[in-house]
Formats: sequence, structure tokens, C-alpha cells
Amino acid sequence: MKYRLTMMAVAVAMLSGCTTTEEANTAIQSRWIGQPADAFFTRYGPPVNDFPTRDGGTIYTWRGGEKTNYIPAQYVTPDDDDDFARTKTRTVTRTSDDGDEQVTTTTRTSIGFSDNTPRMISPARTEELFCEVQINAGADDRIMSIRASNDTTGAGLSLSRCAEVLEVTK
Repeated sequence: MKYRLTMMAVAVAMLSGCTTTEEANTAIQSRWIGQPADAFFTRYGPPVNDFPTRDGGTIYTWRGGEKTNYIPAQYVTPDDDDDFARTKTRTVTRTSDDGDEQVTTTTRTSIGFSDNTPRMISPARTEELFCEVQINAGADDRIMSIRASNDTTGAGLSLSRCAEVLEVTK
């Protein structure tokens, strides 16, 4: 039990140091608003799409940091202590054709060691990681607004892929 509490405390401490999408947005905005959009694209790569606005500006969609994470299956192994003396109760109610109900209760206690074969609690899967940013540039190509519009969790324990890709530090 102490081990679990210690691990939970370590996990909370590690997550408190992670950057969230909102924190990443704040840092990205402070760094890029007023800068030329071309400077952003030179550093991180070209946009995946752009849309001209009526005032001569452009709305860009940039996407980067694509990565596929493999997440192995998760298993749990029953503890011997939990299965040493197990009691199972089963109650069955049957109704006969004439309307009489018959209730049968069966209680079974098994003593000894049960099968401790690990049981799968979640199958293996893959997870796509990426960062997508919307950039609104004025007619002079200066960034007027920028925000992470689609941000997955990061690699490892990070809460924001955009924070990783766009080099946001806490």
C-alpha cells in the first residue's frame, strides 16, 4: 500500500511540472504575436493550408510533431492474499408455469491458491501525437493571433504535444 501511495505522489509531482495546452498557448502567443508568419514557417515548416481573408490577411493552419506511440497491453496479476479464501454467492429465482417462485441460493467457499494468471485490462494500441496551430496573419504578414487548435498529449508524461514541438518551457 505504501508503494502505491509513493508512486501516486511521484506521478503527481511529475505532472505538476508538465505544460498544459493553455500554458503552451500563452507562451506561443507571447513569443509569436507581432512576428512575421514566414519566421514561424522557416523555423517549424510550411503550413498545411491557408485561407485568404477579406482584409488581405491570411489564416494559416500548421501541423507538426507527428509521431505514433505504441502503448502495450496492460495486465493485472491477482494477489494470492485476495484469492486464498474466496466466497462466492449465487442466487437464482425461477418462476414456474403456475406462478410459484423458487429461490435458490448457493454459497461456495474455496480455500487454497487460485490461478494467478495475469488478466488483460486494456489491449495494446497506438496513439497518434501531433500539434495543430491556427495562425491569423495580417496583410503585412505579421502574426495577429496564434493558438493551438488541436493538441494531443505529448510523448512520455507531457500534457501538450504543442509545448514539446514549439519548444515551450515552463
